[in-house]
Amino acid sequence: MSQQHSTDVSATPTTTRESTDWWRDAVIYQVYPRSFADSDGDGTGDLEGIRRRLPYLRELGVDAVWLSPFYASPQADGGYDVADYRAVDPMYGTLLDADAVIRDAHALDLRIIVDLVPNHSSDQHEWFKRAVADGPGSALRDRYHFRPGKGTDGELPPNDWESIFGGPAWTRLPDGEWYLHLFAPEQPDLNWEHPAVADEFRSILRFWLDMGVDGFRIDVAHGLVKAEGLPDLGGHDQLKLLGNDVMPFFDQDGVHQIYRTWRRILDEYDGERIFVAEAWTPTVERTANYVRPDELHQAFNFQYLGAPWDAAELRKIIDTSLDAMRPVHAPATWVLSNHDVTRHATRYANPPGGTQIRTAGDRELGLRRARAATLLMLALPGSAYVYQGEELGLPDVTDLPDEVRQDPSFFRAQGQDGFRDGCRVPIPWTRTGSSYGFGDGGSWLPQPDTWGELSVEAQTGVSGSTLELYRSALALRRETAGLGAGESVTWHDGAPAGLLHFERPGFACTVNTTGAPVRIPAPGTALLASSPVEVTDGEIELPADCTVWWAA
Repeated sequence: MSQQHSTDVSATPTTTRESTDWWRDAVIYQVYPRSFADSDGDGTGDLEGIRRRLPYLRELGVDAVWLSPFYASPQADGGYDVADYRAVDPMYGTLLDADAVIRDAHALDLRIIVDLVPNHSSDQHEWFKRAVADGPGSALRDRYHFRPGKGTDGELPPNDWESIFGGPAWTRLPDGEWYLHLFAPEQPDLNWEHPAVADEFRSILRFWLDMGVDGFRIDVAHGLVKAEGLPDLGGHDQLKLLGNDVMPFFDQDGVHQIYRTWRRILDEYDGERIFVAEAWTPTVERTANYVRPDELHQAFNFQYLGAPWDAAELRKIIDTSLDAMRPVHAPATWVLSNHDVTRHATRYANPPGGTQIRTAGDRELGLRRARAATLLMLALPGSAYVYQGEELGLPDVTDLPDEVRQDPSFFRAQGQDGFRDGCRVPIPWTRTGSSYGFGDGGSWLPQPDTWGELSVEAQTGVSGSTLELYRSALALRRETAGLGAGESVTWHDGAPAGLLHFERPGFACTVNTTGAPVRIPAPGTALLASSPVEVTDGEIELPADCTVWWAA
């Protein structure tokens, strides 16, 4: 059979905005605004560029769009250092442009989720600038974590915490006091014990809800509350954002009271608005605490994102994820790529070893596995997230010159690996042009010479292309009743080693994670496959690194 489903995606009905619990099985597309589409030719993506490309996302078949930060920011960390939470950075446009994106998305039955960054502000936020200017003893300093240093003259940091981006998590001001920043020095951590901080973010929530957004992705949702007294780490070695250690500044129980307060605000608004947590926790069970019925709606499943391409490991994480969410009646969420990790087409092209990869690896192998992993993800019950460009099969750009890199962790020793720029290179829309259709003025990060053949134009209507695979999968997912719904799968335990085989009502999915073909009985009528397959005499030779969907 051909791996392309012939459904006319543009004619497929979307979930209406009035439907209930839309988020439980939604497919949500992440836009990194700087790298999506540039409308004014300055080399940087913007809100108007996003607005113009919304019909593409509608045709792709997603339910909602998550926008990474477009707020006023000095851009020390790609917009995650916010100077004004109610203003649009001029590089992206204006509030009117944001309003236009929301309105046009709604007209296309797409929902809009915006990023919220409550763990830290920019050091150019008015609160922080005034706190620094006022000096020690200022009441404004209580809105952040200012402390005297240790040592004879206060020359040592207040504790031994390290920045996620490398180096100490403290910076000393000329007046002698230190301030906490778990990320870059330009991102001072807010003190959520101070009532003014809580009041301000409740107001920010209402501002964007009144603008019509359908929800918020909460950045560093696990980091707002710090352990009392800011105790030393002691025996811990180097901090890693993706680590599983229990830390005194991450996943403290006090964050949950904040989110209960926020949930009451969200529930005042109609239209099923949602919260999505970026919460790195030691276990999936700890992640489930964020999505209890009176807190948030979804939490990213980073354990799944980091899973190796191995049948036993994938099954274990899928089972653990579903089991953890079931008691709190929350949907599992599945994600393979985002703006902070190596794209999965490159991750799977290399030996297992984390979410930051520095080499291109075996491109053919990586793409084959990535396509198979995508069909597996979209066959699971719950909500799925797609990162811009993964539908084109884009790899990470691993050979960017040092002089063009802008990831702050690249310039700080011993922090995150610092290669996040590779997944943020502007995506290609056309075969030719100075930036392959991204914009008329080039792109803020250089695109590879091969980008044109991976573009939307080059793949549209091409049987077997990765773009058409995504379009077909999303159309089938919508058409197949209950495919994204439910809380469990039924495993076929007789599958050969290296294979996954599970069933849902009227549906089956088989996945070969091995490097060789495997012949198995066909469990039904083949619907879609990540690689070309043929069913002969009731059997199928499942190719290496391939997923097939079946009508059971």
